[in-house]
Amino acid sequence: MLLYPKLRAILYSMPKLTKTTIATLRARKRENQKFAVLTCYDYANAKIMQQVNLEAILVGDTYAEVCLGHDTTLPATVDHLVTITAAVRRGAPGVFLIGDMPYLSYQVTAEDAIRNAGRFMVEAGCDCVKVEVDRRHADTVSAMTRASIPVMTHLGLCPQSIRQMGGYKLQGTTAETAQAIIEDARIMEDAGACALLLEGVPNEVARHITESTDLPVIGIVSGPHTDGQVLVMHDILGYGGGHPPKHIKQYANLHDILTGAFGGFVNDVHSGEFPARNNYSNLAEKEWSSLQKKLDTGS
Repeated sequence: MLLYPKLRAILYSMPKLTKTTIATLRARKRENQKFAVLTCYDYANAKIMQQVNLEAILVGDTYAEVCLGHDTTLPATVDHLVTITAAVRRGAPGVFLIGDMPYLSYQVTAEDAIRNAGRFMVEAGCDCVKVEVDRRHADTVSAMTRASIPVMTHLGLCPQSIRQMGGYKLQGTTAETAQAIIEDARIMEDAGACALLLEGVPNEVARHITESTDLPVIGIVSGPHTDGQVLVMHDILGYGGGHPPKHIKQYANLHDILTGAFGGFVNDVHSGEFPARNNYSNLAEKEWSSLQKKLDTGS
């Protein structure tokens, strides 16, 4: 009982965690304050991202490429993504957490979409889920919204449709296709989407959509006028696989740093420099002497 007042004092002295919510992102949009989003796939990096006051994390199906080595995002599964999304939530409890719904987890039926999205919300603690859609999926987005699932709709370049699109190409490059993306954004808003993500669309299209909606709009390689910007963690770090867009800004070169670290370890082992004396422990002399006697006598 004597410890309780001290414990309470420590808890009250800790800084309060400010949780970023969809209301936070909407407020930033109204106040013309940009927000940042990164992909993340593990607890350790999530902790660092929260320390730098990142507003939102997307646990993307890019995991299949940058972590598992696949050529596309298609092999990502719900089980994979729910597991790593839960880890990211543990590392960054205060961020706005977006769970990326993988290929065929929502396109078949609305019931599948609701069931799978529910796993992201309940098991992984997401603030919303993201789906790659166009107007054909409006009924599914509406059904998910009615089931109290916050849905971010991904328009433009949709990697899950890469086989259909014929590659990673800028979308909306003609007046007709640009108008279709603009109309799809409006349709998704009407269907109940809580936010929009625009990937690989021309700057003018992204700006028009951003200025035409009250929803927070996140861009990736879509110009400077969206409310938020998202990039793949591995792309900005120069680390891992995937297919970094040509306009990505790289903030570090972890490939060279890690190559030096791994190579240094290999060389030290080969040369006998590792482990050095401060890298291991010895028994106390008395204990070693006693052990030797036991080994000699077999007792």
